[in-house]
Amino acid sequence: MAIPQRKTDVGPPHYKQFLPPVIQKNYGKWKYHEVINPGTMVHVGESGDKLWTVRVASPRILATDTIREQCDIAEKYCDGYLRYTTRNNVEFLVSDEKKLEPLKKELTAKGFKMGGIGYGITNVVHTQGWVHCHGACTDASGLVKAMMDELYEYFDSKRLPNKVRLAVACCVNMCGAVHCSDIAVVAVHTKVPQINHETFKNMCELPTVIGSCPTRAISPDPAKKSIKINAEKCMYCGNCFTVCPPISIKDPERDGVAIVVGGKINSLRTNPKFSKLVIPYISNVPPRWPKVVAAIKHIVEVYAKNAKKHERIGEWIERIGWERFFSMANIDFTFQSIDDFTFMRDTMRTAATFKWS
Repeated sequence: MAIPQRKTDVGPPHYKQFLPPVIQKNYGKWKYHEVINPGTMVHVGESGDKLWTVRVASPRILATDTIREQCDIAEKYCDGYLRYTTRNNVEFLVSDEKKLEPLKKELTAKGFKMGGIGYGITNVVHTQGWVHCHGACTDASGLVKAMMDELYEYFDSKRLPNKVRLAVACCVNMCGAVHCSDIAVVAVHTKVPQINHETFKNMCELPTVIGSCPTRAISPDPAKKSIKINAEKCMYCGNCFTVCPPISIKDPERDGVAIVVGGKINSLRTNPKFSKLVIPYISNVPPRWPKVVAAIKHIVEVYAKNAKKHERIGEWIERIGWERFFSMANIDFTFQSIDDFTFMRDTMRTAATFKWS
């Protein structure tokens, strides 16, 4: 006799219980999908069933009222089913075609922007920034707003050679997907942290602080009952500040952002790629970050004009060569773009596929 499965509250519930009935019925048996327009797509199952997806942008950090409004719309037109994607899009899942147009009309009337499907720019995945993060070098939400105000046409209607994924991380610890996005902004501190030795001994644990440094730049300072930092090893990541507030790394005058390009996750046509540094530093100029936005828009426009159909940004750059990319994008090559990391050789092969050479 089989023992009944014990129910516990350990771990997340199984995702299948949240899938719409049409997805559960056709799971693994989809025949094809079609992008109808930048805001709508349809999946067709082998059974003939259809599921329409309407994608809507979101600012990621949402008010409770906004979430409730989205849920009310989903209850009205989607039998309560919607999903939030990893890039902060909101997707309404419609199984009844008669409800598709009324749904889109209500979304438009309520000010929700539809788009981001197919060969264009989808929502920007980003970190907390100044809104929540104690160690942020820039304001992720404000920068994303400024970027998408300039690039909205590529979300709404204008098409590109392939999809372009954008990301923003408000520090080099990168809780955003900047390492694998087509174009990404990484905020950077630029100075060695300052230590308040008087408060250190009362607020921080020495082993924890030393262990927090990824480059082993921190060592004990017995004379001061504190620590000292080797400036040559420090990479300005701010990990030490995270575990010990008396080690201050913020500098409103010198904090800024870097731009990396060419990353992707999928294995279609070419292997997954890590992003590479192209612009090492642009200073913060809130609230609109004009230089950062102009640089990103210029890269998108050069890519749109010169890439072949279906090429991602990293694939286009590898075809023409990085030297040609820097020239076409009118970006100065600097020594910061040279990969001199100690274990750089181990990062050269990063694909799931492997080939002896």
